[in-house]
Amino acid sequence: MRKVRIAVDVVGGDEEPKVVLDGIDAALAADPELEVIAAGPADIVEPFAAERERVEALVAPDIIAMEDDPIQAVMHKRKSSIVLACRAIKKGQADGFFSAGSTGAVTAAGTAYVTPFKYVNAEGEKRPIRPCIVSEIPNRAGGFTVLADMGANPDVEPEDIVRFGQMGATYARIVCGIANPRVGLLSNGTEDKKGSQFTKECFPLMRSSVKGFAGNCEGTDLTSGNVDVVVCDGFSGNIALKCTEGAAKLLLHELKGVLLGSLGGKVAALLVKRGLKAIQAKLSGDARGGAVLLGLRGVVVIGHGATSVEAVKNGTLTAANAVRGNLVEMLAASMDNIVR
Repeated sequence: MRKVRIAVDVVGGDEEPKVVLDGIDAALAADPELEVIAAGPADIVEPFAAERERVEALVAPDIIAMEDDPIQAVMHKRKSSIVLACRAIKKGQADGFFSAGSTGAVTAAGTAYVTPFKYVNAEGEKRPIRPCIVSEIPNRAGGFTVLADMGANPDVEPEDIVRFGQMGATYARIVCGIANPRVGLLSNGTEDKKGSQFTKECFPLMRSSVKGFAGNCEGTDLTSGNVDVVVCDGFSGNIALKCTEGAAKLLLHELKGVLLGSLGGKVAALLVKRGLKAIQAKLSGDARGGAVLLGLRGVVVIGHGATSVEAVKNGTLTAANAVRGNLVEMLAASMDNIVR
Protein backbone atom coordinates (compact mmCIF):
# COMPACT_ATOMS: atom_id res chain seq x y z
CA MET A 1 0.00 0.00 0.00
CA ARG A 2 1.62 3.23 -1.14
CA LYS A 3 1.46 6.60 0.56
CA VAL A 4 -1.18 9.05 -0.65
CA ARG A 5 -2.04 12.61 0.37
CA ILE A 6 -5.71 13.54 0.53
CA ALA A 7 -6.92 17.10 1.08
CA VAL A 8 -9.97 17.27 3.36
CA ASP A 9 -12.34 20.24 3.61
CA VAL A 10 -12.62 20.87 7.34
CA VAL A 11 -15.47 23.40 7.10
CA GLY A 12 -17.51 21.62 4.42
CA GLY A 13 -20.95 20.34 5.38
CA ASP A 14 -23.61 21.14 7.93
CA GLU A 15 -21.83 19.76 10.99
CA GLU A 16 -19.24 21.42 13.24
CA PRO A 17 -15.58 21.18 12.10
CA LYS A 18 -14.89 18.82 15.02
CA VAL A 19 -16.92 16.13 13.23
CA VAL A 20 -14.61 16.41 10.22
CA LEU A 21 -11.48 16.51 12.40
CA ASP A 22 -12.59 13.37 14.25
CA GLY A 23 -13.24 11.73 10.88
CA ILE A 24 -9.71 12.59 9.76
CA ASP A 25 -8.30 11.03 12.92
CA ALA A 26 -10.34 7.89 12.27
CA ALA A 27 -9.07 7.69 8.67
CA LEU A 28 -5.45 8.14 9.79
CA ALA A 29 -5.88 5.36 12.34
CA ALA A 30 -7.33 3.04 9.68
CA ASP A 31 -4.67 3.74 7.02
CA PRO A 32 -1.03 4.02 8.18
CA GLU A 33 0.09 5.16 4.71
CA LEU A 34 -2.41 8.03 4.54
CA GLU A 35 -1.39 11.67 4.81
CA VAL A 36 -3.98 14.45 5.08
CA ILE A 37 -3.97 18.12 4.13
CA ALA A 38 -6.57 19.75 6.38
CA ALA A 39 -8.04 22.77 4.57
CA GLY A 40 -9.82 25.44 6.58
CA PRO A 41 -9.41 28.53 8.79
CA ALA A 42 -6.03 28.91 10.52
CA ASP A 43 -7.42 28.71 14.04
CA ILE A 44 -8.87 25.26 13.26
CA VAL A 45 -6.35 23.52 11.01
CA GLU A 46 -3.03 24.80 12.37
CA PRO A 47 -3.41 23.47 15.96
CA PHE A 48 -4.84 20.23 14.57
CA ALA A 49 -1.89 19.71 12.20
CA ALA A 50 0.70 20.70 14.82
CA GLU A 51 -0.31 17.74 16.99
CA ARG A 52 -0.22 15.12 14.21
CA GLU A 53 2.71 13.85 12.16
CA ARG A 54 0.74 12.96 9.05
CA VAL A 55 -1.39 16.12 8.81
CA GLU A 56 -0.47 19.38 7.08
CA ALA A 57 -2.49 22.57 7.43
CA LEU A 58 -3.79 24.40 4.36
CA VAL A 59 -4.99 27.77 5.61
CA ALA A 60 -8.19 28.84 3.83
CA PRO A 61 -9.78 31.99 5.30
CA ASP A 62 -12.77 32.04 2.94
CA ILE A 63 -15.76 29.74 3.47
CA ILE A 64 -18.21 28.71 0.76
CA ALA A 65 -21.62 28.26 2.38
CA MET A 66 -24.28 25.83 1.17
CA GLU A 67 -26.55 28.69 0.14
CA ASP A 68 -23.87 30.46 -1.96
CA ASP A 69 -24.15 30.44 -5.73
CA PRO A 70 -21.59 27.73 -6.63
CA ILE A 71 -19.98 29.39 -9.66
CA GLN A 72 -19.91 32.86 -8.13
CA ALA A 73 -18.49 31.48 -4.89
CA VAL A 74 -15.69 29.64 -6.68
CA MET A 75 -14.88 32.75 -8.71
CA HIS A 76 -14.83 35.20 -5.81
CA LYS A 77 -13.84 33.07 -2.80
CA ARG A 78 -10.53 31.90 -4.19
CA LYS A 79 -9.02 31.34 -0.76
CA SER A 80 -11.78 28.96 0.30
CA SER A 81 -11.01 25.41 1.40
CA ILE A 82 -12.75 23.99 -1.68
CA VAL A 83 -10.81 26.10 -4.17
CA LEU A 84 -7.42 25.77 -2.47
CA ALA A 85 -7.80 21.99 -2.10
CA CYS A 86 -8.63 21.59 -5.79
CA ARG A 87 -5.67 23.79 -6.69
CA ALA A 88 -3.48 21.58 -4.47
CA ILE A 89 -4.36 18.61 -6.71
CA LYS A 90 -3.51 20.60 -9.84
CA LYS A 91 -0.14 21.60 -8.34
CA GLY A 92 0.65 18.01 -7.38
CA GLN A 93 0.55 18.78 -3.65
CA ALA A 94 -2.44 16.48 -3.06
CA ASP A 95 -3.49 13.24 -4.73
CA GLY A 96 -7.21 13.62 -4.00
CA PHE A 97 -9.86 15.69 -2.23
CA PHE A 98 -12.80 14.96 0.05
CA SER A 99 -15.47 17.55 0.93
CA ALA A 100 -18.94 17.41 2.44
CA GLY A 101 -19.51 20.98 1.28
CA SER A 102 -21.66 22.35 -1.52
CA THR A 103 -21.92 19.81 -4.34
CA GLY A 104 -22.20 22.60 -6.90
CA ALA A 105 -19.15 24.42 -5.56
CA VAL A 106 -17.02 21.26 -5.43
CA THR A 107 -18.08 20.39 -8.98
CA ALA A 108 -17.35 23.93 -10.20
CA ALA A 109 -13.97 24.11 -8.46
CA GLY A 110 -13.03 20.62 -9.62
CA THR A 111 -13.91 21.51 -13.19
CA ALA A 112 -12.02 24.82 -13.02
CA TYR A 113 -8.87 23.69 -11.21
CA VAL A 114 -8.52 19.90 -11.27
CA THR A 115 -9.81 20.15 -14.88
CA PRO A 116 -11.67 17.52 -16.93
CA PHE A 117 -10.11 15.37 -19.60
CA LYS A 118 -10.46 16.65 -23.14
CA TYR A 119 -11.52 14.74 -26.23
CA VAL A 120 -11.28 15.33 -29.97
CA ASN A 121 -14.69 15.70 -31.62
CA ALA A 122 -15.68 14.83 -35.18
CA GLU A 123 -14.50 18.25 -36.38
CA GLY A 124 -11.06 17.71 -34.86
CA GLU A 125 -11.64 20.21 -32.04
CA LYS A 126 -10.50 19.60 -28.47
CA ARG A 127 -13.41 19.83 -26.02
CA PRO A 128 -13.60 19.14 -22.26
CA ILE A 129 -15.76 16.19 -21.26
CA ARG A 130 -18.54 16.69 -18.73
CA PRO A 131 -17.69 15.20 -15.33
CA CYS A 132 -20.40 13.15 -13.65
CA ILE A 133 -21.12 12.21 -10.05
CA VAL A 134 -21.39 8.50 -9.26
CA SER A 135 -21.99 6.37 -6.21
CA GLU A 136 -23.32 2.94 -5.32
CA ILE A 137 -26.87 2.17 -4.21
CA PRO A 138 -27.60 -1.10 -2.37
CA ASN A 139 -29.65 -3.51 -4.48
CA ARG A 140 -31.84 -6.54 -3.81
CA ALA A 141 -29.26 -8.91 -5.30
CA GLY A 142 -27.00 -8.24 -2.34
CA GLY A 143 -24.61 -5.95 -4.19
CA PHE A 144 -24.58 -2.37 -5.40
CA THR A 145 -25.83 -0.49 -8.45
CA VAL A 146 -23.78 2.46 -9.72
CA LEU A 147 -25.78 5.56 -10.66
CA ALA A 148 -24.24 8.00 -13.16
CA ASP A 149 -24.98 10.95 -13.20
CA MET A 150 -26.31 11.78 -9.71
CA GLY A 151 -26.63 15.51 -10.29
CA ALA A 152 -23.60 17.24 -11.80
CA ASN A 153 -25.18 17.90 -15.23
CA PRO A 154 -28.90 18.68 -15.55
CA ASP A 155 -28.57 19.28 -19.30
CA VAL A 156 -26.43 17.00 -21.45
CA GLU A 157 -25.93 15.76 -25.01
CA PRO A 158 -26.22 12.12 -26.14
CA GLU A 159 -22.43 11.79 -26.37
CA ASP A 160 -22.19 12.85 -22.71
CA ILE A 161 -24.48 9.97 -21.77
CA VAL A 162 -22.15 7.60 -23.62
CA ARG A 163 -19.19 8.84 -21.59
CA PHE A 164 -21.17 8.53 -18.36
CA GLY A 165 -21.81 4.91 -19.31
CA GLN A 166 -18.16 4.24 -20.08
CA MET A 167 -16.95 5.90 -16.88
CA GLY A 168 -19.69 4.30 -14.77
CA ALA A 169 -18.74 0.84 -16.05
CA THR A 170 -15.06 1.47 -15.28
CA TYR A 171 -15.98 2.65 -11.77
CA ALA A 172 -18.06 -0.49 -11.26
CA ARG A 173 -15.09 -2.67 -12.25
CA ILE A 174 -12.43 -0.87 -10.19
CA VAL A 175 -14.34 0.25 -7.10
CA CYS A 176 -17.12 -2.34 -6.87
CA GLY A 177 -15.17 -5.29 -8.22
CA ILE A 178 -17.75 -6.18 -10.89
CA ALA A 179 -15.81 -7.93 -13.66
CA ASN A 180 -18.32 -7.43 -16.48
CA PRO A 181 -20.79 -4.68 -15.47
CA ARG A 182 -24.18 -4.55 -17.17
CA VAL A 183 -25.03 -0.98 -18.15
CA GLY A 184 -28.62 0.25 -18.45
CA LEU A 185 -30.01 3.50 -19.86
CA LEU A 186 -32.66 4.95 -17.54
CA SER A 187 -36.01 5.17 -19.34
CA ASN A 188 -39.73 4.63 -18.77
CA GLY A 189 -39.62 1.02 -19.92
CA THR A 190 -37.18 -1.73 -20.82
CA GLU A 191 -38.22 -2.05 -24.48
CA ASP A 192 -35.71 -0.73 -27.01
CA LYS A 193 -38.15 1.80 -28.46
CA LYS A 194 -39.23 3.24 -25.10
CA GLY A 195 -38.19 6.64 -23.80
CA SER A 196 -38.12 10.32 -24.62
CA GLN A 197 -36.71 11.67 -27.86
CA PHE A 198 -33.45 12.25 -26.00
CA THR A 199 -33.10 8.70 -24.67
CA LYS A 200 -34.02 7.33 -28.11
CA GLU A 201 -31.06 9.29 -29.51
CA CYS A 202 -28.81 7.93 -26.76
CA PHE A 203 -29.80 4.28 -27.20
CA PRO A 204 -27.97 3.43 -30.46
CA LEU A 205 -24.89 5.34 -29.34
CA MET A 206 -24.82 3.43 -26.07
CA ARG A 207 -25.28 0.13 -27.90
CA SER A 208 -22.34 0.80 -30.23
CA SER A 209 -19.92 2.43 -27.77
CA VAL A 210 -20.53 1.10 -24.24
CA LYS A 211 -19.23 -2.34 -23.42
CA GLY A 212 -21.80 -4.36 -21.48
CA PHE A 213 -24.76 -2.22 -22.57
CA ALA A 214 -27.90 -4.11 -21.55
CA GLY A 215 -30.52 -1.77 -23.04
CA ASN A 216 -33.10 0.41 -21.34
CA CYS A 217 -33.89 0.04 -17.66
CA GLU A 218 -36.51 1.50 -15.32
CA GLY A 219 -36.37 3.40 -12.05
CA THR A 220 -36.93 0.17 -10.12
CA ASP A 221 -33.63 -1.11 -11.51
CA LEU A 222 -31.74 1.27 -9.25
CA THR A 223 -32.34 -1.35 -6.56
CA SER A 224 -33.34 -4.51 -8.47
CA GLY A 225 -29.86 -5.77 -9.29
CA ASN A 226 -30.87 -6.40 -12.91
CA VAL A 227 -28.13 -4.03 -14.08
CA ASP A 228 -24.89 -2.91 -12.43
CA VAL A 229 -24.80 0.65 -13.79
CA VAL A 230 -27.75 2.99 -14.43
CA VAL A 231 -26.95 5.93 -16.73
CA CYS A 232 -28.93 9.16 -17.10
CA ASP A 233 -28.63 12.94 -17.11
CA GLY A 234 -27.99 14.63 -13.77
CA PHE A 235 -31.51 16.05 -13.55
CA SER A 236 -33.19 12.64 -13.79
CA GLY A 237 -30.47 10.99 -11.71
CA ASN A 238 -30.81 13.38 -8.80
CA ILE A 239 -34.60 12.96 -8.74
CA ALA A 240 -34.26 9.16 -8.92
CA LEU A 241 -31.70 9.17 -6.11
CA LYS A 242 -33.79 11.39 -3.82
CA CYS A 243 -36.91 9.28 -4.47
CA THR A 244 -34.99 6.12 -3.59
CA GLU A 245 -33.59 7.68 -0.42
CA GLY A 246 -37.03 8.99 0.53
CA ALA A 247 -38.63 5.58 0.03
CA ALA A 248 -35.95 3.96 2.21
CA LYS A 249 -36.54 6.50 5.00
CA LEU A 250 -40.30 5.97 4.78
CA LEU A 251 -39.89 2.21 5.02
CA LEU A 252 -37.64 2.48 8.08
CA HIS A 253 -40.02 4.99 9.70
CA GLU A 254 -43.05 2.77 9.14
CA LEU A 255 -41.20 -0.33 10.32
CA LYS A 256 -40.15 1.47 13.50
CA GLY A 257 -43.77 2.50 14.11
CA VAL A 258 -45.00 -1.07 13.71
CA LEU A 259 -42.32 -2.52 16.01
CA LEU A 260 -42.76 0.06 18.75
CA GLY A 261 -46.55 0.23 18.55
CA SER A 262 -47.23 -2.79 20.73
CA LEU A 263 -45.64 -4.90 23.44
CA GLY A 264 -45.16 -7.78 21.02
CA GLY A 265 -43.56 -5.44 18.52
CA LYS A 266 -41.15 -4.11 21.15
CA VAL A 267 -40.09 -7.66 22.01
CA ALA A 268 -39.56 -8.38 18.31
CA ALA A 269 -37.58 -5.13 17.94
CA LEU A 270 -35.17 -6.26 20.64
CA LEU A 271 -34.64 -9.55 18.82
CA VAL A 272 -33.87 -7.91 15.47
CA LYS A 273 -32.19 -4.75 16.77
CA ARG A 274 -28.78 -5.66 15.40
CA GLY A 275 -30.18 -6.49 11.97
CA LEU A 276 -32.15 -3.24 11.81
CA LYS A 277 -29.03 -1.23 12.65
CA ALA A 278 -27.15 -3.02 9.88
CA ILE A 279 -29.90 -2.15 7.37
CA GLN A 280 -29.93 1.48 8.50
CA ALA A 281 -26.16 1.73 8.18
CA LYS A 282 -26.27 0.22 4.69
CA LEU A 283 -28.90 2.70 3.54
CA SER A 284 -27.31 5.75 5.15
CA GLY A 285 -24.34 5.89 2.80
CA ASP A 286 -21.84 6.41 5.64
CA ALA A 287 -20.06 3.19 4.67
CA ARG A 288 -19.21 4.70 1.27
CA GLY A 289 -18.53 8.20 2.58
CA GLY A 290 -19.47 10.05 -0.56
CA ALA A 291 -19.84 10.14 -4.32
CA VAL A 292 -16.95 10.38 -6.78
CA LEU A 293 -16.78 13.13 -9.41
CA LEU A 294 -15.59 11.23 -12.49
CA GLY A 295 -13.92 12.71 -15.54
CA LEU A 296 -11.38 14.96 -13.83
CA ARG A 297 -7.59 14.64 -13.88
CA GLY A 298 -7.66 13.91 -10.16
CA VAL A 299 -9.78 12.18 -7.52
CA VAL A 300 -12.59 14.27 -5.98
CA VAL A 301 -15.10 12.76 -3.53
CA ILE A 302 -18.24 14.63 -2.44
CA GLY A 303 -19.89 13.71 0.86
CA HIS A 304 -23.37 14.42 2.21
CA GLY A 305 -23.80 17.83 3.85
CA ALA A 306 -25.20 16.23 7.02
CA THR A 307 -22.11 14.08 7.35
CA SER A 308 -20.79 12.03 10.29
CA VAL A 309 -17.42 10.99 11.67
CA GLU A 310 -17.81 7.61 9.96
CA ALA A 311 -18.71 9.24 6.64
CA VAL A 312 -15.69 11.58 6.75
CA LYS A 313 -13.44 8.65 7.57
CA ASN A 314 -14.79 6.51 4.75
CA GLY A 315 -14.95 9.38 2.25
CA THR A 316 -11.27 10.12 2.88
CA LEU A 317 -10.37 6.44 2.58
CA THR A 318 -12.45 6.17 -0.61
CA ALA A 319 -10.40 8.99 -2.13
CA ALA A 320 -7.15 7.30 -1.07
CA ASN A 321 -8.20 3.92 -2.46
CA ALA A 322 -9.30 5.49 -5.75
CA VAL A 323 -5.84 7.05 -6.10
CA ARG A 324 -4.13 3.74 -5.32
CA GLY A 325 -6.39 1.95 -7.80
CA ASN A 326 -5.38 4.35 -10.60
CA LEU A 327 -9.04 5.22 -11.13
CA VAL A 328 -8.31 8.41 -13.08
CA GLU A 329 -5.98 6.67 -15.55
CA MET A 330 -8.41 3.78 -16.00
CA LEU A 331 -11.29 6.17 -16.68
CA ALA A 332 -9.31 7.97 -19.37
CA ALA A 333 -8.49 4.64 -21.01
CA SER A 334 -12.18 3.66 -21.06
CA MET A 335 -13.22 6.58 -23.29
CA ASP A 336 -12.70 7.22 -26.97
CA ASN A 337 -10.66 10.11 -28.43
CA ILE A 338 -9.34 11.30 -25.05
CA VAL A 339 -6.39 13.70 -25.10
CA ARG A 340 -3.78 12.51 -22.59
